[in-house]
Amino acid sequence: MTVRLTWVQPEDLVGHELRQAAQDGRDATDVERRWYAAGGSPAPERAGASVPAAPRRLRVLAGQLLDELALRESPLAQDEPTELSAIRASCPRWPAPRARPVATGPDRLHAAWLGRAAGCLLGKPVEKLPLAGIRALARATGNWPLTTWFTARGVPPALAAAHPWNRRSAATSLAENIDGMPEDDDLDHALLTVLLLQRHGRGFSTSDLAGLWLDELPAGRVFTAERVAYRNLLDGVEPPDTARHRNPFREWIGARIRADVHGWVHPGDPGAAAEQAHRDAVLTHTANGVYGAMFTAAALAEAAGGETDVHGCLAAGLRVVPPRSRYAHAVRLGIGTARAEPDFDTVVDRLHAVYGPTHHWVHVLPNTALLAAALTHADGDFGRSVCLAVSGGWDTDSNGATAGSLAGLLAGRASALPDHWTAPLKNRLATSVSGFDAIGFDTLAELTHQEVRRP
Repeated sequence: MTVRLTWVQPEDLVGHELRQAAQDGRDATDVERRWYAAGGSPAPERAGASVPAAPRRLRVLAGQLLDELALRESPLAQDEPTELSAIRASCPRWPAPRARPVATGPDRLHAAWLGRAAGCLLGKPVEKLPLAGIRALARATGNWPLTTWFTARGVPPALAAAHPWNRRSAATSLAENIDGMPEDDDLDHALLTVLLLQRHGRGFSTSDLAGLWLDELPAGRVFTAERVAYRNLLDGVEPPDTARHRNPFREWIGARIRADVHGWVHPGDPGAAAEQAHRDAVLTHTANGVYGAMFTAAALAEAAGGETDVHGCLAAGLRVVPPRSRYAHAVRLGIGTARAEPDFDTVVDRLHAVYGPTHHWVHVLPNTALLAAALTHADGDFGRSVCLAVSGGWDTDSNGATAGSLAGLLAGRASALPDHWTAPLKNRLATSVSGFDAIGFDTLAELTHQEVRRP
């Protein structure tokens, strides 16, 4: 039996790198021609590995072409830097440090943890499904517009066969199956950030994070850019080169899902939160992938300060993103579309028309536009925030998690979140991160608050 490792086989990466080149303006027509003339295949549309395995000669060629493409500089590089100093130089309204620290209590952080978990759990059963499938499944059970958990009860067999639930998640995330918060990488990485801060403090280095991963994170629990970076670490590649070497996923969503705690521990200080998130993100991502983490951390830091609304949080996030970048454009597009169109399904259709034909469903740009649109349309309402974020498709659990995190912070306390969303979590989180399995969200809030108070 041949072991097919997902997200790392060179022959599976070439198609993704060709798509990345098209998005960042590099001319790769000659490479594309050579690849397909040799019998190469496009990138798998939704899975992490192609079937069947490629012959050895094709794998060798794939490695050569990936290295060749890496030498071609993007014409967008000046507007989309990765180095923190260049990012800050390109942001004319970078947030200034607070004259006095803003206090935030464990109850607000408790709401953030619960919100992140509930939003993630809502999106889990429909992750990887196309938008049409999500809508059809929800409509079949009278749950559209989306207002509650997905259920398989009442779904016609033909529809269930045409759009099967996510096979890894259905057993623990459909309404009839929920029994606490099941494991998910969107929560695992938040736990790892708490562990990172406990061991190294806010002054941690990117290498500290790399070491933590090798000590505490099983390789099978990381995906896309994180799995490539993990492989690079094992090959002796040092950060931040881990983010660039044969990594066509470097502008996908992975760094964004690791950003929440960086924002939570800097209440009212979005600039500091963005800088901390940058040190985390460059282990695995570049440019727009890094901005995803910085924007999210800054927006959450603003929310953690408790002095603004969701629109102010999104504005704070934009202040740490290079204004001429594709990421800034995606945020502005999501906000603008949501403000102009009262029907959210129409908002989603317009975003899918822009990004659907050209971007993978895990890429940071379409998911950013959707998240910004959902949060704008929901106007701070918790249930609507998570439901709109999930109902737009693409990376449903990640978008639900980030929307829930921010909306939870804005709610201000755990008791302000509807029991409908929090009671099924049973104050219990499953994880393979050592020392955290079955931990309560109230305990996590206390642990996070300790890091807020640490000098």
